[in-house]
Formats: sequence, structure tokens, C-alpha cells
Amino acid sequence: MGRYYSGDIEGKFVFAKQSSSAADRFGVAGHTPGYLEYYYDESNLPGLLSELKEIENSFGEHKMAIKAYHDLHGADSHDLREYMTTAELPEMPKERWDEYYDYLIGIKILDCIERTGECNFQAEL
Repeated sequence: MGRYYSGDIEGKFVFAKQSSSAADRFGVAGHTPGYLEYYYDESNLPGLLSELKEIENSFGEHKMAIKAYHDLHGADSHDLREYMTTAELPEMPKERWDEYYDYLIGIKILDCIERTGECNFQAEL
């Protein structure tokens, strides 16, 4: 059983690794009860881009591989571990994986805003 988010972007939170409020870190706090509601628009871009850059910097030696992987496969693909093994990169520490999962949500929010000017979604608690 997993927790999902849906609306202008959708996906599934990583079980036991990712909080339902992961999108809070990109500048908008979710609203309760029962689920968190998020609304982003172009006014949120500076904070969103800043947080994405901070996360990218936390990837250290894995930064270029992660960015290349995302460019090739998009934010919905979760086979990064296999890609990094195939590329013979060292294993990423657990805390970087936690950051990566949040990074995927941030990229989805950014892509949505760039496409439509806003992003609205709900996250299950």
C-alpha cells in the first residue's frame, strides 16, 4: 500500500523513505486534513529553482550522472540504481537517495509550471 499525489502532476511517494510533505521544501506548505493540497505558480520559481540547485549540489560526485539520467529518462523513471551500476559509479549513500526522491517531485513541479504556468496537486497523508 502506498501513498500517492495527484493533480497537475502525479506519482507515488517512496515507501518508508519519503514524507507526504516532501513538496513543502519547494516553497509552498501543503494544507490538511486527510491530504496535503499544493498550488504553485510562476511566482514560486525562484525558490523552487534554488531548492533544486541545493539538492543537485548535495549529490556530490553523482550530480552529473543523475542529471544525465533525468535528461534521458525523465522524472517518472525509478531505475537510477541500475543506471549507476551499469555506468560503474560508486553506490550513492542513503541520504542522497532520500534527496533524489524529493528532487523528482521538484522536477515534476518545475516541468508543470513551465508547461502550464501553474501546478496544483494533492498528496495523501
